[in-house]
This record gives sequence, structure tokens and C-alpha cells, in this order.
Amino acid sequence: MRYLVALLIIIPAMEIGILIFSGQTLGVIPTILIIIATGIIGAYLAKQQGIETLRRAQEEMKFGQIPGEAIIDGLCILVGGLLLLTPGFITDTTGFLLLVPQTRRIFKPWIMKVVKRWIDNRNVIIYR
Repeated sequence: MRYLVALLIIIPAMEIGILIFSGQTLGVIPTILIIIATGIIGAYLAKQQGIETLRRAQEEMKFGQIPGEAIIDGLCILVGGLLLLTPGFITDTTGFLLLVPQTRRIFKPWIMKVVKRWIDNRNVIIYR
């Protein structure tokens, strides 16, 4: 929880600094256009990846399998899409990394470990 509070203070401060630097270096209009373009591209990628992940989850359930990996992919896609809608270069980079399947594989073991820790600490309740 304390890491979340730190991130909520540090990341926006860094984003503001990078946006100011970008505005001075590239200009205000190009910086705004880059922010808008990443939002549009991010929305398209999130939709495309989300549909593919939903299809994969349905396929796994059709064969009686639990779509665990597809659920983690869906979580990554959701967070990545939200980060791309947030203005800033750090959040955009992280969002793109979560949306691209090849780079998403890097984050998935860490996310699985965090979710497992939440379940073990009884922070998440599983109903059966």
C-alpha cells in the first residue's frame, strides 16, 4: 500500500517534468499530438488484444480448462489500456509494454506472484 502512495506522488511528478521538457524541446502542439496519438493507438491495441484474449478464454472454457493465463492477459490489457489513456510518456510506455504480447510475458510472472500473495494473505476471496 505504501508503494502505491509513493507511485501516486512520484509518477505524476515525473510525468509533468517530462511533459514540460517535451513541450520545450518538441513544442506544445507536437507534444499534444503525440499524447492524442498514443491514446488512439492504445485504444485500438487494447480492443484488438482484448478481443483476442476473450476468444482464447472462450476456447479454453469450451474444452473444460480454466482460463487462468487469459485472465492475467485480460488484466494486463485492461491496465495497459487505462495507462495509455492517461496523458504522459511513462504511463504510455508502460501501457504499450502491457499491451504487446511479447513484452506482456515479462510482466505476467510478477503479476501471478502478486495475485498469489493476495490470495495467500486472504486479501482476495475465491468463491466456488
